[in-house]
Amino acid sequence: MRHRQAIALLALIGFFIATYLWLHKVGVIGQLRCGTGGCEIVQSSRWSILAGVPVAFYGVLGYLAIVAVALVGSQPAYAARPGPTRLLALLSGGGLVFTLYLTGLELFVIHAFCRWCLASAAVIALIWVTAMLGLRKR
Repeated sequence: MRHRQAIALLALIGFFIATYLWLHKVGVIGQLRCGTGGCEIVQSSRWSILAGVPVAFYGVLGYLAIVAVALVGSQPAYAARPGPTRLLALLSGGGLVFTLYLTGLELFVIHAFCRWCLASAAVIALIWVTAMLGLRKR
């Protein structure tokens, strides 16, 4: 159950990062606080929109789903059930694959890195590792 609580905390951090990037993309926040200028380059690239939706919004939804599953799975009624841990592994695995794709775009296509995006990549990687450890315990 502790792995689910850790995942909920990590996903909450990821949610705030993704929300910050999404609010910038939709114009609510002015300039990103990045330090390198890479964030603005990445956020203004054509790759920052997927199917007409800002990529960061997919992160917001993904992290919300992970938080919800982790919190529900942390309740005593679900503590012994393997389903929440399996779902967390599936959700975080999908998020990690998508993040690797986006990081590859930053490296090979855009030629700029967003520190916030890299922080989100680290968060989803930690969530995935924690979910895998949770699966192993079962």
